[in-house]
Amino acid sequence: MSEAPPRASAPLAAVIVGGGFAGIGMAIRLKQAGIHDFLLLEREAGIGGTWRDNTYPNAACDVPSVLYSFSFEPGFPFPRFYARQPDILRYQRHCVSKHGIEPHLRLNCGVRTAHWDGTAACWRIHTLHGEVISARALITATGQLSVPRLPDIAGLASFTGPCLHSARWDPGVDLQGRRVAVIGTGASAAQLLPQAVSRAIRVTLFQRTPPYVLPRPDRPAPRWESWLYGHVPPLRWLSRGTVFAVQEFLGLSLYALPVLGAVVRQLCLAHLWLRVRDPALRRKLTPSYALGCKRILVDNGFYGAVTQPHCEVVTEAIASVGPDHVRTVDGGRHEADVLVLATGFASQTFNGTFEIAGRDGRTLSEAWREGAYAYRGVTVHGFPNLFMLYGPNTNLGHNSILYMTESQIGYVLGALRALRAAPGEALEVLPEAESQWNARLQQALGRTVWSTGGCGNWYQGPGGRITSNWSGSTFSYRGALRRFDAEHYARLAPR
Repeated sequence: MSEAPPRASAPLAAVIVGGGFAGIGMAIRLKQAGIHDFLLLEREAGIGGTWRDNTYPNAACDVPSVLYSFSFEPGFPFPRFYARQPDILRYQRHCVSKHGIEPHLRLNCGVRTAHWDGTAACWRIHTLHGEVISARALITATGQLSVPRLPDIAGLASFTGPCLHSARWDPGVDLQGRRVAVIGTGASAAQLLPQAVSRAIRVTLFQRTPPYVLPRPDRPAPRWESWLYGHVPPLRWLSRGTVFAVQEFLGLSLYALPVLGAVVRQLCLAHLWLRVRDPALRRKLTPSYALGCKRILVDNGFYGAVTQPHCEVVTEAIASVGPDHVRTVDGGRHEADVLVLATGFASQTFNGTFEIAGRDGRTLSEAWREGAYAYRGVTVHGFPNLFMLYGPNTNLGHNSILYMTESQIGYVLGALRALRAAPGEALEVLPEAESQWNARLQQALGRTVWSTGGCGNWYQGPGGRITSNWSGSTFSYRGALRRFDAEHYARLAPR
């Protein structure tokens, strides 16, 4: 039976905010480290994060499922090579149940604000229910893809039919026999489009920038293969290691080997040529920017959908939305009964939907006015004992984000051990360590395709500075976080 967190007035060791992969993984590792006085706060009615929220048709991961799982909880019998949303959510629930996280979990418990109490050397976390929870450490695991971004289009509110954001899908809306307008051609749009085309009488896809699309070697996983993967660890690690190495090799095209990027680009264009034979449509779908500048997609039927006669790809910019149509700048009027907004997320809100005030009352929003930053993607000067998972400059364009998250979890555990060894003290990253880290990081990012590829992307913050992505291999990041470097932190005593 799991040891429940105490209800005493003393501050908890930690409060984790966010019940997605990062929060679940942090909670498991805390328990494995013998730290039981913590809470995991989740604002919604269930765990899962982005894999709870994104229930649109065909939602799936574009990283092979063998990598999209924790290294400390492998062997889960994913039924396909690329796991789909229901199976990923099932895996997350399996992790919570197996490792006894339920006693530490508070659902429907959103956070309003959090502020640092220097006198008590702890965080005061104010929930939406009016409760105040105290903790020595605040660990945010709210993700970069948790707040849907709504497009700023004139007349959007006047649309009288169902208007769905891909991250707030309503399964009660039937697309059968209806005219559907889809705005966006990112990962969500590419995944849901085949289902929309199979049901609607007409689909209009509004594309601002065409994506690069790789073939997707998806397949079902036979029972015997799942059994071997779950019961023969050497085979499991060989499979995981092989897929990991391939993904890392492809990542070189983004930050180190432009020649490899040119080869992969030709592979994408060859796939486009084979799947889309109409020259005019192919021209619309051909990117003009460097491979990887925007997120590379894997084809789950996207090209097959856009080539259907009742699917139209519109590249003219949208001027406005009316009660039953979308109007483009060339004067075109496109009738629609259902509007789907596949417009992504407010990816720069690294602290989710609540405000965090650190030492001297300065908030993260104020500190990040010119763009988010952090030391090793985890800590920020002026915010003692605040640790971020999937924080600034920890996103990837080529491999599993769970590998990065596990690196951060290990680093945070090291910091928590240091705090336990010094009761009453707090840790705050030194400003010179933070500035030197970010100066080197931005210099390296300036040589990557996200800076030089000739496109705008969601990886950029204000002024075009890359605030989301890491600059190199996952190995280099794991090495940078292999231990908690206490020498780069000040130890603060209670005031």
